[in-house]
Amino acid sequence: MKCQHCEKPATFHITELIEPDGPKVLHLCEEHARGFLSQEAPTPMASVASALAKQLKLGQTKEELAELDRKACPVCGITFYEFRNAGRLGCPYDYTHFQKDLEPLLSNIHDSLEHQGKRPKRAAPSADRQAQAIQLRREMDEAVEREDYERASEVRDLLRDLETGDADPSDSSSTEEG
Repeated sequence: MKCQHCEKPATFHITELIEPDGPKVLHLCEEHARGFLSQEAPTPMASVASALAKQLKLGQTKEELAELDRKACPVCGITFYEFRNAGRLGCPYDYTHFQKDLEPLLSNIHDSLEHQGKRPKRAAPSADRQAQAIQLRREMDEAVEREDYERASEVRDLLRDLETGDADPSDSSSTEEG
């Protein structure tokens, strides 16, 4: 189907149900949909227009989306493509790493970027501590793959200390010898 204002394919189809006149249907291309949104005339379609505006803000070109899909978290290694398919992030650091890309999505879904609602009563481990633990687990797995068991056991001990809160894991070079 073509846009009502030009020859381009219509990608937005809006139906307004009006009692006396019956349904009013609009078929618009992206360009004319953006123009429709810029009109400030108060119409019953205002709520539809705001929803459409949110969708257009999220619009990305194929190349932009492909580039975004390749972006990966340096801590857990999850790619944005994996997040889009699973609907879950890999670690707390992902919120920081993908912040610019998640904000339009969160705004579209929740109409806000701020948390509203209950929070857990018990204190959750800090995001930095969790990110460090994930990074240490990854380092330990890589050491095992390289068959560097001595390094793997050092990292395991650092991870254990981190989880029990006994030591500062940021100093991963300080291993006792003897």
